[in-house]
Amino acid sequence: MSGARDRGGVPVTVNGDDHVVAPGTTVAVLVGDLGLEPRGIAVAVGGEVVTRSAWDERPLAAGDQVEVLTIAQGG
Repeated sequence: MSGARDRGGVPVTVNGDDHVVAPGTTVAVLVGDLGLEPRGIAVAVGGEVVTRSAWDERPLAAGDQVEVLTIAQGG
């Protein structure tokens, strides 16, 4: 993802780390680029949860703060 900055990439923060994504990158693409399976994942952008049904429709914008959370089972 870091090479995207050289091509007009979009700077975002994911779980506190700086990333640069390609223009038009959606939440769904970001999750895939991070190598995560969508099952058991919750995503918030700017402090608001993005429902999984909206992942394909939610593009990331410069400065977005993204939190990707995994659901852990256990006791």
